Amino acid sequence: MFQLNQLNYYEGTTLIIRNENIKKLIAEIPEGHKHLRTTIVLQDGSELIFQEAAIANLVRAYIGVKTHPSKKKIVLEGKKVESRKKGYAEWQLLEE
Repeated sequence: MFQLNQLNYYEGTTLIIRNENIKKLIAEIPEGHKHLRTTIVLQDGSELIFQEAAIANLVRAYIGVKTHPSKKKIVLEGKKVESRKKGYAEWQLLEE
């Protein structure tokens, strides 16, 4: 089985993570923080930790494809946004 911690040696490798590869998923607001953090613990002990904005974008893309009558794909691309609303992060995932 491929282990996530081998990524340092195999940059560019595509990982397909199935339900059976996931040992635990934790969604929480850590003490002293304001935003949700989601941790996926894989069976091999590797952890993927996502900040709230990353999960929000994943959910936005998922719902956008799943609920649209004909759309089969949404691509969100990371871009630095100079002119943005107050409180918004400089780095955004925007639809192509």
